[in-house]
Amino acid sequence: MKWLAFTLIACTLPACGYNEVIERDEDVKAAWSEVENQYKRRADLIPNVVKTVKGAADFEKETLQGVVEARSKVSQINVDSSIIDDPAKMQAFEKAQTGLSGALSKLMMVVERYPELKATQSFRDLQVQLEGTENRIAVARKRYIESVAAYNKVVLLFPSSIGASMRGKETRENLKGKAEDAEAPKVEF
Repeated sequence: MKWLAFTLIACTLPACGYNEVIERDEDVKAAWSEVENQYKRRADLIPNVVKTVKGAADFEKETLQGVVEARSKVSQINVDSSIIDDPAKMQAFEKAQTGLSGALSKLMMVVERYPELKATQSFRDLQVQLEGTENRIAVARKRYIESVAAYNKVVLLFPSSIGASMRGKETRENLKGKAEDAEAPKVEF
């Protein structure tokens, strides 16, 4: 009788999505790791950009200070895998990253006024690396959003929702865009 009950349970577990929940959970964690990796890459490039820009005579100190402060705020946030399960931590992380993106955008707009800075090979190289990193961030965020959507479907849809509840898994908050990000920044000379 025990074997019959065990066999019945073993046969129904795959149908309820018990293992699929874990597979999708691991996909979300892997995708989040790539988002973190790309943001770290950007943060690591910023000191080199700041050093290069500081070398330009009479460059706006306020703009550089804004970039340094935004990077500092990003580095103060403790980023680990728990962030993907805590909406408040996720919002703080996104807010800091948005601030850093804004400071970098402002820096790049101000740089347009300094042709001698734009002409240096080291600045051009750093600018290319930053642009590439921003593209990588966009791709990593997209993949994370897709993996969270797939995970949330498994958690919400029947019969896999049974396996999700057995594992204590709930839906996850996804990355959100800001309304102000939908508009391109205004460049004025």
